[in-house]
Amino acid sequence: MPVLVAAVVLLSLLCLLNLLLTVGILRRMRAGTQSTGPSTGQPTDLPFELKPGGSIDTFTATTTAGEELTADALAGTVAFFSADCDACHDMLPSFISYAASHGRDKVLAVVGGTDPQTVAALEPVARVIAADPDGGPVARAFRNTWTPAMYVIADRTVVATAGRVDELPKPALSGR
Repeated sequence: MPVLVAAVVLLSLLCLLNLLLTVGILRRMRAGTQSTGPSTGQPTDLPFELKPGGSIDTFTATTTAGEELTADALAGTVAFFSADCDACHDMLPSFISYAASHGRDKVLAVVGGTDPQTVAALEPVARVIAADPDGGPVARAFRNTWTPAMYVIADRTVVATAGRVDELPKPALSGR
């Protein structure tokens, strides 16, 4: 009988230890999806292949206004939207406000797929490229494969990345 009691106590302690370890792992996993990078403050779980400090590749594209645009002439914020992206449509009003406050020449919106309403909404506040569903040459230059995605660019170098307007760095929002 004492052996049976000892076995039950030992098994109970092992189950308790297992439960504590499982809770600890779940907390770390949850914290990992909400954490930011140590020096950039950028979320670590976003799938940006081109990270801050990276250089964009060469491209040539034509905006909906007929303006030819190259990588060398690009500065400010570049945003990628997709016609079939619900998050893109949800973010559009805040991005339009952001773009209006930064000036049309400092904002480029790349809209992948056929979405005339989004293009029409963005044209007054940003230069717009209506691209193929894959994003076309600009998306390839940024190695961008998802939407919504935003990049802050200076001298063909990525300064910051974001998945939402409120994730853009404060200096970019204040125009500094």
